Amino acid sequence: MTDLRSLEQLLAVGRAPAWPVAVRAGQGVDFAGLRLRVAAWRAAFSAQPGRRWALYTEDSFEFAAALFGAWHAGACVYLPADNQPVTQARLREHVDGFAGQWPADCRPLAVMEPDPTPFSELDPEAEALVVYTSGSSGEPSAIPKRLRQLSTEVAALAACWPDLPADARVLGSVSHQHIYGLLFRVLWPLAAGRAFAAERLAYPEQIAAALAQARSLLVASPAHLKRLNDQLDWADARANLAAVFSSGGPLPADALPACRALLGQAPLEIYGSSETGGIAWRQREDAATANWQPLPGVQLRVANDVLQVRSGHLPDADWHATSDKVQLGDAGFELQGRADRIVKIEEKRVSLTALEAALMQSGLLQEARVVSLPGSRALLGVVAVPNARGWRCYDEDGKRALNAVLRDQLVDLVEPSALPRRWRYPWALPVNSQGKTTEAELHALFDPRRPEVRLLAHDATQATLHLQFAAASPYFVGHFALAPVLPGVAQLDWVVRLARALFALPPRFLRLEAAKFQQVIVPDTVLTLALGYAAARGSVSYSLHSAAGQHASGRIVFGAAA
Repeated sequence: MTDLRSLEQLLAVGRAPAWPVAVRAGQGVDFAGLRLRVAAWRAAFSAQPGRRWALYTEDSFEFAAALFGAWHAGACVYLPADNQPVTQARLREHVDGFAGQWPADCRPLAVMEPDPTPFSELDPEAEALVVYTSGSSGEPSAIPKRLRQLSTEVAALAACWPDLPADARVLGSVSHQHIYGLLFRVLWPLAAGRAFAAERLAYPEQIAAALAQARSLLVASPAHLKRLNDQLDWADARANLAAVFSSGGPLPADALPACRALLGQAPLEIYGSSETGGIAWRQREDAATANWQPLPGVQLRVANDVLQVRSGHLPDADWHATSDKVQLGDAGFELQGRADRIVKIEEKRVSLTALEAALMQSGLLQEARVVSLPGSRALLGVVAVPNARGWRCYDEDGKRALNAVLRDQLVDLVEPSALPRRWRYPWALPVNSQGKTTEAELHALFDPRRPEVRLLAHDATQATLHLQFAAASPYFVGHFALAPVLPGVAQLDWVVRLARALFALPPRFLRLEAAKFQQVIVPDTVLTLALGYAAARGSVSYSLHSAAGQHASGRIVFGAAA
């Protein structure tokens, strides 16, 4: 049982100065250190006229200090998922300034000397936070949160799992820039007096090593739990793991055996959204569907087969309709797909959920998503991750053969004119820092500039891929008319893109070293790309070769944000 503090009272009531709060770069930070850093951020925010601030930083301790510093200065924090240029441009219309890790042209707020004024209790009705949806079906939407909503949800989490060991530190593979990571990695640990790790864990190797060091709780996403590396030694991790949480999307049933074998337990899965906050939880001990149980204080009902919720996590006492169809029973509820995934193709209504379910019945896929692609004519695209059987079909018979087999799964569901026209087979569904697969990221896989990519091998420091730029690629247009070749800048662009998808690279491109272009690349060449990541230097070495020999090689160096 932990000694819970409300978020409103955390700094006003406080804890013992030596109380452990966080671990940064292997060093502990106590409550006195937190209070001092919050006071410094409070001084910085108080010195500015604006009250709306965009906050982004990768260090969870610094994030927590800035967040509470803003709140105690009477400011509202806008919480973007990233600090990319598009995000900056969108935020400029809504905020008075930027705090944390932003480019120099954003003029990020500078921390000041700590203000020694004692902390007062915060107003629970204060407009404390603006979070954003993941943009799963379009542009991210802003969702305001009062401090009361966050405190109520933290109290619900503490009440749901009161027996978790108080000395278990919190580790996370998800970003605190999303509501799930914010609550589970920062706010709940602070309120409960449980230390948390400031660094986010990006790879199974990091997760296994961190768990092996001390008694821990792991806050993860399906994107990480379904890719646990069974070649690692998980014995010490299993012994130290008190519980593992998963949210941000559905955890495939076939990921459960690996979780139980490597982590020693099934994850506690959390169901909710940015709009509703947490709704329910479940823990599946086998692949059979387990009913979802409401979190403490959450009321449920069903109207027109769609789940509605009412809780203190919402801005008012009204019922809120979700977009999920459910079957409600005495033992909880079962999710039965999204209620809003109907599109019109050639004037025919098509259920994307039904198509995805039919594709999964092929026995060739791990995951599948069907999307409606933008353009003058409505058409469907499929993004599917093959399993071992599916990749064998792809490698032995070709992409067209796999397309045909999967299309046959759909012929009884839709008219021929409404069948998917475009197919993509990535090694994994793309996910953002929140562990979610968004519509924008799926659409990006159909960019005509993107080569066909097949991941052959990958670990924390190396990767090998096959890629092929089709003759129809825009890169070959005008370069050159009689003998098209792939421009060197396009080669480097895709080396960087693929390296970023596979390794946790620093955010800023610094320089190109030892670059060589030995031989031109013509359309439809099957290339092998070898990547090597040296984390200590922040560099990626690369080489491109084919049956014709070596085409290009070099090294790219990355660094921290300016």
